[in-house]
Amino acid sequence: MNLLAQRMRAQRLSCPAGDVTDLFASVFALQAQDVAAARLAARARGVQSLEGPLVRTWAMRGTLHLLHQDDLWVVPLLGPTFIAAGRRRREQLGLTYDVCERALPALREVLTEPLERAELVHRLGEVGIALDPKSQAPAHLLAFAAHSGVLCRGLDDTYRLLRIEGEPRGVEELWRRYRRAYGPATPDDFAAWSGLPKRQVKDLPEVDDEPAEPGGAVRMLGHFDTYLLGYRDRSAALAPEHAPLVQTGGGFLTPHVVVDGQVVAVWRRDGALITVRPFGERPDVAEEVADLGRFLDVDARLTWG
Repeated sequence: MNLLAQRMRAQRLSCPAGDVTDLFASVFALQAQDVAAARLAARARGVQSLEGPLVRTWAMRGTLHLLHQDDLWVVPLLGPTFIAAGRRRREQLGLTYDVCERALPALREVLTEPLERAELVHRLGEVGIALDPKSQAPAHLLAFAAHSGVLCRGLDDTYRLLRIEGEPRGVEELWRRYRRAYGPATPDDFAAWSGLPKRQVKDLPEVDDEPAEPGGAVRMLGHFDTYLLGYRDRSAALAPEHAPLVQTGGGFLTPHVVVDGQVVAVWRRDGALITVRPFGERPDVAEEVADLGRFLDVDARLTWG
């Protein structure tokens, strides 16, 4: 068995998904603080539109992700970890426990429709939750509410109430879903991906990974693509000498080209011009560039950097 081929298969990069439900049944979530990047991640996995039963909210690592509505059980599972981690900063911003607890029913009262942040902060002020719109307090309060399962954020960046249905599930279920999406992988990788402390990822059950062999799959992945974000140790796919070109700091990932699971180049787009900078031999990206052009509705042209 080939580890990178298995991971490419698990991430639907070598066997494209049929639709969003099929995709999210496999990959569980796509990172989505940048909606355009999330759309590129779906394209690379065979899905052309994010229309469907998807919800954009804060989940793994306390970061915005797209999830299928049936998988929102992960919010109350992970939320307490990130609420605890953010307590000190909230208090520094004047968001005491009392303020945060009063804000939750206030948000349910005022979020009668999708609202942009400025309007939401204004309406909170009208019901007694005063926030300085120029400070970080609104962002931290809304993150607290999201981790509490009260609200989420649409693809248009508006805030709206969140409705979580179904039975609660635990860490073992998240581990199984993680392994389906990223396996083979380790508990350390799982902790890094989920944001859970290591004490909560001990004694996890064994999970079998589907076998796979390299098939020559070439994919051009965008910013924040989940393929690399799923692992603490990324050296199997990304050689250490090339890592600074891809991992540029602050959790940012430069768009990159993957061939059979190995990162072999970085790329950038300027209008219709797509520039690929290979680390060695030039990868055969002609089909991917053409598909990017079709997806972005531009007459894409390839150049080499």
